[in-house]
Amino acid sequence: MDTSNSRFHVGQSAELTRTFGHADVSTFAELCGDTNPVHLDEEYAKDTPFGARIAHGWLVSSMFSTLFGTVLPGEGALYLGQNLKFKAPVFLGDTVTARVELCHLRPDKPIATFRCECLNQSGELVIEGEAVIKLPC
Repeated sequence: MDTSNSRFHVGQSAELTRTFGHADVSTFAELCGDTNPVHLDEEYAKDTPFGARIAHGWLVSSMFSTLFGTVLPGEGALYLGQNLKFKAPVFLGDTVTARVELCHLRPDKPIATFRCECLNQSGELVIEGEAVIKLPC
């Protein structure tokens, strides 16, 4: 098997931007079962440290999976691991840009490490982390 992965190189990046609204948060809560009222109930959320409803961190970070599976490295990529730090809340109506950058290629196997980050419309870092991905053959 060729493990050189000549299609990939350190520094490659991809990004995706989307706005998170009520329908996104409600659907995600229904799918995953996380019905914490900080995500779903405006009155409840007003009395939290955030002061308003926030999107689920896992919903926002799912943009990384979209990028890995469809753009870089693309079809056939497999998640091997992910670590994340949730740095700031994403409020309903926020527009978030997720960016992944290839920062290390294993010379012996088709495995890459990517830096991951999400920034809101103000340029504030809301999520950061690192992913390990098996590259498609």
